Order: sequence, then structure tokens, then C-alpha cells
Amino acid sequence: MQSPFELQPITTPRSDTLILDALTRFMAQSGAQPGSRLPPERELAEKLGVSRNTVREALKRWEALGIILRKKGSGTFLQADVGINDSFLSLRFKNDSANMLHALEVRRIIESESCVLAAQRASAEDLLEIEQRLIEMERVHLAVGSAGAEDWAFHTSIYRASGNPLLLQMLNVIYDSMHAFFESPPEQALFADSFPLHRDLFNAICQRDGEAARAICHQILDITERDMKDVINAKR
Repeated sequence: MQSPFELQPITTPRSDTLILDALTRFMAQSGAQPGSRLPPERELAEKLGVSRNTVREALKRWEALGIILRKKGSGTFLQADVGINDSFLSLRFKNDSANMLHALEVRRIIESESCVLAAQRASAEDLLEIEQRLIEMERVHLAVGSAGAEDWAFHTSIYRASGNPLLLQMLNVIYDSMHAFFESPPEQALFADSFPLHRDLFNAICQRDGEAARAICHQILDITERDMKDVINAKR
């Protein structure tokens, strides 16, 4: 009989977030406490069915949040409380909430003006790409209740349409801070209230109405900020 504490191979797309979610469940179910030692990377990789390098890169994200501590020659040790209902997303909120809110603030400043520029400068090809990204986001959202990756792709298409490649480069600098909730599983249903506003944003850009695009962008990010703060407060 399989032990309930055994790690199972990941058969869905092997993102570092999925790996960390599997490790979170394993650590919680095994009763690990701060100070507990994690299994070696080789063992984790074998049980998850991924490469050691994949596990190593995923653990770097935990280390950056202070969830684990690596001691050369001694191993990797848990530094934070991990609960059965935690995920990488919730652990990130608990351990890095201030930085995530700061990243959102930077995104608001950049993105609101990018929407204005997109309304002024977007070519027909740009508008087609934004619309295709929007349609895909709507399809996935209606099918599973969330579309984090598709939502991110929609917003980055607007950055590209702004005609200023530096804006997208600046976005990429803060992407890792925002990455967690854009990979959140569908059951999180985060930011669903902003879903219909994305088509309004697209329509404003198509109509070359920069002021409306800026206002709608702020509405979307107001909802994002509200929901992020709700999650942060719920995890305290």
C-alpha cells in the first residue's frame, strides 16, 4: 500500500510552482516543523519524475522567500511553518506580501500609461494579437474559472502594442514577483471580478480612447490589489 506521505510523480506540466506545491503537501503531511531536513534533491527528483536541475531551480524560489535554508555540506532545512492547505502562492503571500504589493504598484504605474500608448499607437496587427489573447483568456476563464497565464499574455500584448520595447523589459524585471499568483490554480479563482473589464479595456484601445483605457486599467488593478490584500490578510 502506498504511504500517504509519499511524493507522487507530476504528470501535468512540470512548472516549478507545481513542484513546490507537491513539496508543500509532502512537508505538511509528514508533520515537518521548522528545522526539519528536506530529502536530498536526487530523491525529490526521482519521486517527482523531474530532473535534479528542475528541483534545484524550484527550491531556489523557496530559498529566496526564506521558506528553506541550505547549509553546504549539511542539507536543506525547512525554516517556515507549512500547512496542508498551503500552496506556493499562499506561502509567497505569507512570506513576501510586501514585495508583491510593491511590484503591483510598479506595474500599475507602467501599465496604465502603456494602455494609453497602445491606444495611440497600436497597429492593426497589434490589435489582432490583443484580441486573440483576450479571446483565449475568456475561453480558459469560462472553462475552468481562472486564466492566470492567459491574462498575463493579454496584458503583455498591450505592452508590445505600446511601441516602446523598454516598457516590456521593465515589466519582465518585476515579473518574478508577480509570477506566483499568475500561476495560481483555478480553484483559487483570484481576480475574477476584473474578468469583464478586460474586454472593456480592449474596446477602449480599439477606439483610440487613451483616457478610458487608463481608467479601465486602474479599475482592473484596483481589483487585483483588493484581492491580493484579502489573501494576505486571510493567511496571517
